Parts: sequence; C-alpha cells; structure tokens
Amino acid sequence: MLDIKFIRENSEIVKQAAKNKNIKVDVDRILELDKKRRDVLQVADKLRGEQNKASYEISGAKNEEDKQSIIEKMQAVKEELQGVDGTLDAVEEELNNLLKLVPNIPFEEVPVGKDATSNVVLREVGEKPKFDFAPRDYLRIAEAHDWIDVKRAGKVSGTRFGYIKGDLALLEFAIIRYALDFLTNLMKLEEVAISYKLKAISSSFLPVIPPVLIKPEYMDAMGFLHGEAADDVYYLEKDNLYLVGTSEQAIGPMHAGEVFREEDLPKRYVGFSTCFRREAGSYGKDTKGILRVHQFDKVEMISFTTPENSRDEHKFLLAINETMMQELGLPYRVVRICTGDMGLAKADMYDIETWIPSEGRYRETHSASNITDFQARRLNIRYEASKSSKLKAKNYVHMLNDTCFAIGRTLIAIIENFQTKDGAVKIPKVLQEYLGKKKIG
Repeated sequence: MLDIKFIRENSEIVKQAAKNKNIKVDVDRILELDKKRRDVLQVADKLRGEQNKASYEISGAKNEEDKQSIIEKMQAVKEELQGVDGTLDAVEEELNNLLKLVPNIPFEEVPVGKDATSNVVLREVGEKPKFDFAPRDYLRIAEAHDWIDVKRAGKVSGTRFGYIKGDLALLEFAIIRYALDFLTNLMKLEEVAISYKLKAISSSFLPVIPPVLIKPEYMDAMGFLHGEAADDVYYLEKDNLYLVGTSEQAIGPMHAGEVFREEDLPKRYVGFSTCFRREAGSYGKDTKGILRVHQFDKVEMISFTTPENSRDEHKFLLAINETMMQELGLPYRVVRICTGDMGLAKADMYDIETWIPSEGRYRETHSASNITDFQARRLNIRYEASKSSKLKAKNYVHMLNDTCFAIGRTLIAIIENFQTKDGAVKIPKVLQEYLGKKKIG
C-alpha cells in the first residue's frame, strides 16, 4: 500500500492515479480517518499519561482515603481509555480497508487510458511466417496428433482444462529447461545487458519451486484480494488458503519481515509452478483449447532491488524476454500498458504479444511489471543501506515480476508459427537439444 504520509501530502496525485486506473477509492474519507486516528491517539496518549501519573501517586499516598481517591480516578481513566481504544480500533479498521484500495502511482511516462485500446505498441520484432498452404490453428494440429485432449479433460474436470500429452508434454519440459539454463547462466545474462546497453549484471536467477497454496494475509499483501484481481483467485474455505495464480504470489512473501543488505541486491528468482485462475469476466472468450484455462504452468522471474535500480531492472527483465523470443524465432511485439489496463499494484508494465497465424493477430504471452515498494510495504521487506550510502539506514525494496514463459501459450505459438504442410511442427533450434528432435508430428 502507499505510505499514509505520502497520501496526506499528495492527495491530488493519489486521486488522479485512482481515476487514471479506473479504481474507485474515497481519498477524502481516508484523509478524514487519518486525522481522526491521530486525534484519538493523542487522547489515548494523554489518558495513558494520567494512568502512569496516578500509579506513581498511589505509592506516595499519605493515607487510605487519598489512596482510594486515586484508585477511583484510575478506574475512571481506565474506562474512558477503553472507550477511546474501541474508537481507535474502529477507525483503524476502516482506514486500513480503504488504504488497501488505493492504487500504486503510475510512472509519469505511462500512457493514460481507460482500457487496452489505449495501450501503445512500441515495436514489432521478427518475420511473420509465410505459408504456401492454408495454416491450421494449433488445436486442430494438436488434436490430430493426440497432443491436446480437451474433451476428456472436460469429462474429468469441466470446461477450460486440457490434457497435454506425448511430444507436446516433452516440449513443455524442453521450454522449462531452456528457460532455467538461460536464467542461471550469468555470462548469458551479461550478454543480454550488453546487447541492450544496460548496466552490468552481478547475479543470475535462483531457481525456486514454490508452494501453490498461500495464506490469505500474503495474498492480500501482494495486492490480489482487491479490485478485479480478487475475482480471479481460487479460495479453499475449509483450509483458509488460496491457490496461486502466478508464482510471484508465493515467492514475494518468502522474504516477508526480512531485511536485505544493499550489497546483496538485486535478489533474483526464477519460479516454476502450476497456476490457477478462475478466469472471471472471460465468459465466452477463448473457450476452446488451452489459451485461457483454469490451470496452467508458468516460468516467472521475480526481482527484489533498490528503488534507484528498479527501472533499469525492469528494462533488463524485458530484454531477457525479447532475447528468448528472438532465440525461439517467434515474431512478437512489445506493448506499453496504459494506466487503465495495469491493475492496482503496478507502477509500470510492458506486455509481449506473440503472432498467432490462424487468428492473424498478436496475443499476450508475457507481462513485465514494476511494483515499486507497493508490495514491499505490505510485506515489510526492506534493505539496509551500505555505510557509504546517503540513504537512511533501512528502506523498502522495490519488487518486480515478469513472465518468462506462460507454457500453454508458448506451445500454441510454436505449433502455429512452425507448422508444416503435412501437419508436423518444426522445433526451434534452441529447444532441439532438450527435446532430442528437430520436428514432431
């Protein structure tokens, strides 16, 4: 959440940010409650001071009558303090609930817009495939080879599920292995930084397989229990746990309440997990196949860094995305996401959309987001400034996340862009050594 002091001193900026993000929150009510909270705290402090004074006076009472008088006074103060504390609890509860609705402030350079129609295409990269035959859609190809089975998945699990089988299942693991090898190779990452004229890279990514069930307080701290995101999460009421919709929801809280050393930042993780989403609001959209499903696998990059370096780190994560896409040979475009399409927690966001021949359009496959200290404040994740730093001793880290590969959508893109006339699929060169094949089907 935002610092209440920042909201107090920049209320018009906060109101404008909420407006630009299409998020309804009563900032004036927050300011009113903030003032009331501070006023009540003053009264409570005064009453506690009277209690302490009375306690001291009891020890110095000259007779029983004076002692009893002081005790009665203490009792009256205690009762008054109980009422004040009750008021304070009610004020703080309402204030905290409203603060959770306040969005992160978008960077000034983020385009202002109501929805995805205002997103800005920055560049298109790669050649779209030219076929001397009518290209088939991925599901037609995959079902012909028994690689995807949505009918039996529907029988067993319902709509928006699928079995991934045979060579396509092996291709999934090839993609995962490729991603892990890329992200744990410091030399490879340094080449990316040099290629995109970014700062030198001091650390690679640590692989993590996180839990897929997390406690409500951490799902809330990550910002996924308010706004549109709240409708997309699966909740297990009996166990009071949430299923993750992306692995950063479990990896971000891993360092809750901890303090990094500045020299240990950035701290980078690459997480692999199965993810679960209700796909609320997508009724009737992409109901066939595996493009928009309730369960999918994903490789995710997560980074903890200093505020001074978070923008460069964001560029670095996006550069990794682009390098991998170029190595796979998939045509894509980079899109700057506007304020109204980026959600509650994000200050800046880029999508990569990959060309899908059968649809004749690009579809989202990656998202790279800078959350700044929005989640870190909720999770109380800080770093201790080095002795040479001019910063105060402890500061909140900035947190970033970025899709490395949403596996299902990557499989779709590979099938469609590398299909052959006879219904086979050519395998990108960088994946051949992992799969042991140049072609499947």
